[in-house]
Amino acid sequence: MTPEWSRPERLDTIGEGQRIVEISADEGERQALARRFRLAAVERLSARLAVRRTAAGILVEGRVQAAVVQACTVTGEPISSTIDEPVSLRFVEPATSEEEQELSADAIDTVDIEGGAIDLGEAAAETMALAIDPFPRGPGTAAVLRAAGVISEDDAASSGAFGGLKDMLARGRSADRTDR
Repeated sequence: MTPEWSRPERLDTIGEGQRIVEISADEGERQALARRFRLAAVERLSARLAVRRTAAGILVEGRVQAAVVQACTVTGEPISSTIDEPVSLRFVEPATSEEEQELSADAIDTVDIEGGAIDLGEAAAETMALAIDPFPRGPGTAAVLRAAGVISEDDAASSGAFGGLKDMLARGRSADRTDR
């Protein structure tokens, strides 16, 4: 399946020196990505990426910027948001063994190289998708939830089974101090 926003970079064009690649999605690509990621709209999507070959694979670093419109998860009203997300990926040849590999704390995400190219458009689209708020809420959401009888997390915490426990423990500690 060809991604909605494909910008392949052939491996034989990537050297050890860093090269800047700037890409942006056209109207049709943005509409297709909006459908794929279940967004009301992708109004703008671009990336500025530094690409270079290293001993460990093809390193891609830069930023993905987008403007998207989502539906509020409570009211369904449109919510516009902007994304300015850093991206750091390493494209590698697919592993030939099934052995688990230990990752260090500074390890970056890896993507398998397929077909002699890396797809910067798909990498940027996935970066945008991961940066989207999965549960967007508009400014009137709290009032709508209250009117529907849904209590806030703060209200639920104070009235739950352990709601008064913190105050009770605090009173117990101060009573212990006065008994001494």
